[in-house]
Amino acid sequence: MDRQQEFVLRTIEERDIRFVRLWFTDVLGTLKSVAIAPAELEGAFTEGIGFDGSAIEGFTRVYEADMLAKPDPSTFQVLPWRGERPGTARMFCDITLPDGNPALADARYVLRRTLSRAADMGFSFYTHPEIEFFLLKQGTPKHAPEPVDDGGYFDHVPKGTAHDFRRAAITMLEQVGISVEFSHHEGAPGQNEIDLRYADALSTADNIMTFRTVIKEVALEQGVYATFMPKVFADHPGSGMHTHMSLFEGDTNAFYEPGAPYSLSKTGRQFIAGLLTHGREFTLITNQWVNSYKRLWGGGEAPAHLTWGHNNRSAMVRVPMYKPNKANSSRVELRTIDPACNPYLAFSVMLAAGLKGIEEGYKLPAETEDDVWQLTDRERRAMGIKPLPASLSEAIDAMESSELVAETLGEHVFDFVLRNKKQEWDDYRHQVTPFELEHLLPRL
Repeated sequence: MDRQQEFVLRTIEERDIRFVRLWFTDVLGTLKSVAIAPAELEGAFTEGIGFDGSAIEGFTRVYEADMLAKPDPSTFQVLPWRGERPGTARMFCDITLPDGNPALADARYVLRRTLSRAADMGFSFYTHPEIEFFLLKQGTPKHAPEPVDDGGYFDHVPKGTAHDFRRAAITMLEQVGISVEFSHHEGAPGQNEIDLRYADALSTADNIMTFRTVIKEVALEQGVYATFMPKVFADHPGSGMHTHMSLFEGDTNAFYEPGAPYSLSKTGRQFIAGLLTHGREFTLITNQWVNSYKRLWGGGEAPAHLTWGHNNRSAMVRVPMYKPNKANSSRVELRTIDPACNPYLAFSVMLAAGLKGIEEGYKLPAETEDDVWQLTDRERRAMGIKPLPASLSEAIDAMESSELVAETLGEHVFDFVLRNKKQEWDDYRHQVTPFELEHLLPRL
């Protein structure tokens, strides 16, 4: 037994932990949980906990259902909500087959595999997400969504639900070991943003899964509903998860080059070129729901075209301002990704695209300084600006022919995502919408 496992067992005994929740995600990014007694934990570390993989979305077929959840002791945290006594703790799990091999459907394994590829090239991958979400008075489809306040960007709402909510949520996040950098009210009524500090990509993905759970727990405690749905209101901006990324070679930021434009190195420029070249192909992973495309094509600052820029917030990729004497601050920001993605798969395809740009020496196209939304289609075509998929259907078509995404996700996950999203699109387009009834029924 290693030291981390010993630490977990000792802490459970010292803090009177009676329930240990083992967490993992299905292919679509839904959190799964099984609780075990502390007495079972030592066996779980060595042998794993068996479960029926065929009952989990996208995991396996019925005749090969047996799987094992093996807890990662480095992710151990005591859960602070609901004032539970005796205490409850959680750990994320890696999913394996009975023979000990990694399960191909395990999204955490997909990211580990991609990070190993980056390590073979000498790189470590770090990410920093800005997570937006809405607070609503109710969260059922029977009632029209109603925001908890009428605040706007950076508004301080005196005695407002959102202000108190963020304070409570950040306190709870810090109690589970997640460091928060900023928080504020976003541009739409009831919309908030909380930014997590930089961490390695695997830790960040784990943190995002914990973050979404914490946010919903705090919302329930306060009698409101939190949603990470990308586009809740037609007349207000949607929720994104702008993600800052950097590659390090040891302690050196591989994206930093003194004297270069925006202090961005050749490696950084090639990484961006990879994101742009393969952006259409991986959009189905970073924006996986039919609703995601209503945010991307909803105007405002939501990016809908394969462009990059410095201060251009309509661009898909932005190069934030370099901070003098802080080489480690050089980074790139992907603005398309939304908070309803599976973060393990999303980080995998983002990293793979950037690495491909470095490996193949992709050339970065010219920077787009104009607001892309203000340009006409003819002007965009003249400038060589290509659009992102405009619907889930287009995103499916773009990913279906992508060798890069297929190789990154593996055949099992790649095929499942395509099948699942084709079904979602079919279900969506077969509906008769309120828009059609309102505009057509009285006229036709």
